[in-house]
Amino acid sequence: MKNISEFCTCKDLDCPLNPVNHDRGCSLCIQKNLKQREIPNCFFYLVDNAEKRASYSFEEFAQLVLKNKA
Repeated sequence: MKNISEFCTCKDLDCPLNPVNHDRGCSLCIQKNLKQREIPNCFFYLVDNAEKRASYSFEEFAQLVLKNKA
C-alpha cells in the first residue's frame, strides 16, 4: 500500500496539515476545509487557471470548473 504522502498532490509542503508533516494522512486537511467550507488545495490542481483564484471556497471552485467547461 502506498504511503499517503505519495498520494497527496499538494505542493505546499510547509503547511502543517500536509501529510508529509504528520502521520494522519489527508484527514487533518479535509477536516479543516470542511469546517471552513472550502475545497482542498489539491483539487484546484485539476482546473485550468486555478492559480488566479480569489479563495478556496466551494463557490470559487465551482465557478472555475464551469468556466473551464465552456
